[in-house]
Amino acid sequence: MDDGKIIILVIDDDPKVPWIISEGLGKDYDIEAARDGQEAISLLSQKSGQAKPDLILLDIKMPGQSGLEVLEKIKKIDSSLDVMMLSGHGDTKNIVESIKRGAAEFIPKPFDIKELEIHIRTVLEKKKLKEEIADLKKKIRESQHEILIGDTEPMLKIKNVVEQIAPSDLTVLIRGESGTGKEIIARMIHNLSPRKNEPFVKVNCAAIPRELLEAELFGYERGAFTGANKTKPGRFEVANKGTMFMDEIGEMPIELQTKLLQVLEQQEFVRVGGINNIHVDVRIVCATNRNLEQALEQKTMRDDLYYRLNEITINLPPLREKRDDITLLVEHFHRKYSLLYDKEQKNIRPETIKQLQSYYWPGNVRQLENLIKQIVVRGDENIIYETLKGPIPAPSSEQVTLPISYDDGDHNLKKKVNKVVSEIEKNLISRVLVQTNWNRRKAAKLLDISYRSLLYKIKDYKIID
Repeated sequence: MDDGKIIILVIDDDPKVPWIISEGLGKDYDIEAARDGQEAISLLSQKSGQAKPDLILLDIKMPGQSGLEVLEKIKKIDSSLDVMMLSGHGDTKNIVESIKRGAAEFIPKPFDIKELEIHIRTVLEKKKLKEEIADLKKKIRESQHEILIGDTEPMLKIKNVVEQIAPSDLTVLIRGESGTGKEIIARMIHNLSPRKNEPFVKVNCAAIPRELLEAELFGYERGAFTGANKTKPGRFEVANKGTMFMDEIGEMPIELQTKLLQVLEQQEFVRVGGINNIHVDVRIVCATNRNLEQALEQKTMRDDLYYRLNEITINLPPLREKRDDITLLVEHFHRKYSLLYDKEQKNIRPETIKQLQSYYWPGNVRQLENLIKQIVVRGDENIIYETLKGPIPAPSSEQVTLPISYDDGDHNLKKKVNKVVSEIEKNLISRVLVQTNWNRRKAAKLLDISYRSLLYKIKDYKIID
């Protein structure tokens, strides 16, 4: 039947049972019947691709196959089917066993039709709720990288820019520290653009060895190199009509930048080992946490590529510069992971929120998300205090405090300048060490000095973790 009614399959060797149920509930439900397990299994198997029952009422005691055996076979056919067991008096052992095997409910015989309907509605409502939760979880998993949380002025400006530029085909460069949400912005641009139903292809230029990056991006022809046993399209071909998100663009080898520039300007390229131009229609969105201006000076980035990427630039602020958004982010991540992991959503204490707002967050939003995920899974808010180990003072990126008195009586210009420079250097090193969570090698790279020089300066300036 296909009249929109809920379908209930009654499996009972007593023909009176489905008749009573049909007489009492037939106005609201479609009642189907099977006299034994074999007939029921045959009926369910034939319904492959057709409308299956929304609910099954199954008698525990039947000749031939028992209700428990039939229940097991039903669950093998479709584990999502809800089965309510019909049981007579003295069936306690079988009732417990049926619940263990996946039965949703049991109804004692003889039953009152109104009470039966209440049980049926309860099971169906639970089923509907499970389906809604499963659907919501699926949507959360699919869209977890597409939500930009925040209502501070910097975030509102960024959202406004994204909405303005998304419908265009302008190349976008997203800049910001690691963990600030650069991929979220890229996906938002794609999802708000006319290309939203086409592929969104991501490639991390730093994660692929440079000798493989060209083949990964542009594809290769059969026989182009050892192991190239067949022609393979590259990421640009896969992204045709859609958007290519090139993360860590500052790590792209200089020898590949010319080929990328050709794609940007002419929308075409040649596969590795190929001779024919391949035309693609791809919008390119790039991201980096590197200082590209410094890369220009060091000749590790081409000037023409740099200016071509800079059609539109979006600068994402670090989390420490938008602390008022932390409350919203915590609520969002707490709700998200409570749902995903079927945990009770508890309110985080106000003093804990203050602790989170006072932290420096070297890992930015990603670090905050991972921390909230951990406390949801483990159910212990005190993890926050153990992990953060108290507030870390965060010097402003716009201001450097120089504890030097200019009226100390010493007017030697060279000495005065050396003191100022030393204070600036000490302040900057301290800030970068905090930013990198005291990863000295990473800090040395950001400061563009040798690891040994950094260790010497830490000791010389008496900088303490």
